[in-house]
Amino acid sequence: MRARYGLPLKVTATVAAVGAAGIAYAAGFEARSFRLRRVTVPVLPRGMRPLRVLQVSDIHMVSGQRKKRAWLQSLAGLRPDFVVNTGDNLSDPEGVPEVLDALGPLFDFPGVYVFGSNDYYGPKLRNPARYLLERAQGRHGLNGNAPAVGVVHNPWEELRDAFDAAGWVNLSNTRGRLKLPSDGLDLAFTGLDDPHIKRDRYDMIAGGPEPDADFSMAVVHAPYLRSLDAFTTEGYPLILAGHTHGGQLCIPFYGALVTNCDLDTDRVKGLSTHEADGLVSHLHVSAGCGTNRYTPVRFACPPEATLLTLTARD
Repeated sequence: MRARYGLPLKVTATVAAVGAAGIAYAAGFEARSFRLRRVTVPVLPRGMRPLRVLQVSDIHMVSGQRKKRAWLQSLAGLRPDFVVNTGDNLSDPEGVPEVLDALGPLFDFPGVYVFGSNDYYGPKLRNPARYLLERAQGRHGLNGNAPAVGVVHNPWEELRDAFDAAGWVNLSNTRGRLKLPSDGLDLAFTGLDDPHIKRDRYDMIAGGPEPDADFSMAVVHAPYLRSLDAFTTEGYPLILAGHTHGGQLCIPFYGALVTNCDLDTDRVKGLSTHEADGLVSHLHVSAGCGTNRYTPVRFACPPEATLLTLTARD
């Protein structure tokens, strides 16, 4: 017996079974298979001791995600020198208490943060194929100057107030400093609000690294080229970003199809470099540990946080 379009019923059933198994794996296992990436980056001034930096990104918390909360809480056992949160903590307007519960043990450490679009606005149900179309057309992020009518506003002010109360430094279009309690090292940070929704204002933070700090670095949620170019041109040795989900749905032995911004897919996650005007910065893009609530799957791209060990330059 043959199915429609001439395919044998056995073949049709096999394809359907493989597809169902793939979805079950991507949603039921890999999306909850949390990993820790370890990276060494030679960016510190000579003679400076190594720094352990924990980067968490794209948590996209939805109520009821107990395994994710427990895993994030366990990261405090790494005892980092400081934490960098590169945004998109929420995927549910009711998720703030659970984000704070998940990050609670990390509030014991100095930290800095920027927000992403999903901290401000709830996700919308959309066809995943649109990401491929937008890539082909060169369109990414917000096209106008405001989100579409009907978009849910997330309670980002509650999140900001809680982060600030914990002592974490808000870097949204501003600069900040941390003094490490262990030895008094003075660290300077320059951050941008999310370029994906055109909240970045580089003119507000222009001027380059702080000359009186022991080390300066840059932080942004979405690694759009205009932001990377600006940071690199001004001489920041290290830029941390998130947003891409590492491609989220990747092809084994090939990699990501999209980055959801204008960054190339070769640098969709992990450590790379960025060059602008003859200058070079190290760039680390976190694949993040969550997903949009409407596409709760990951394939060949497990959720992650990163422990970066910053070492002295050669």
